[in-house]
Amino acid sequence: MKHVLVAVDLQNDFVDGALGTAEASAILDAACARIRSQEGPILVTLDTHGEDYLSTREGRFLPVPHCVRGTDGWKLNGKVQKALAKKDVLYVEKPTFGSVDLPALVRVLTAGEPFDLTLIGLCTDICVVSNALLLKAAFPEADIFVDAAACAGVTPQKHEAALETMRSCQITVL
Repeated sequence: MKHVLVAVDLQNDFVDGALGTAEASAILDAACARIRSQEGPILVTLDTHGEDYLSTREGRFLPVPHCVRGTDGWKLNGKVQKALAKKDVLYVEKPTFGSVDLPALVRVLTAGEPFDLTLIGLCTDICVVSNALLLKAAFPEADIFVDAAACAGVTPQKHEAALETMRSCQITVL
């Protein structure tokens, strides 16, 4: 069985940049430990926006420029970059919360073999839950896990609410 890890948006702007939180900084060691222990492929999503972010629908609802391609805020956190060194990594840029490309990439990486998926990252209540539900819809019979200790939400309350939503959708919260 293949074990695929999906590391969601562990970028500077979500850790200690424009949208950073103390909770996001606090989960870095757990996220990096999960990455270092991963023996199978790792899909790394990168929230990716352009200079026109504020004129997008997301930018109108969240008027905080972040993860603009090529900026320091767009880059992965340094600890995460080190943990990913020498790993089997595929990077996926996504312009919104969930990546519609993930299911196809999982199919390619698993090549018809049985697999499970584990998600970690930021933010639990926005991008992690969006990608978890997207993957659950694409692979209803797959075991999908979310490592709660390696995720952080916008607030602790929203983190817990997102975990409960995922549990309700038969995603196992570790």
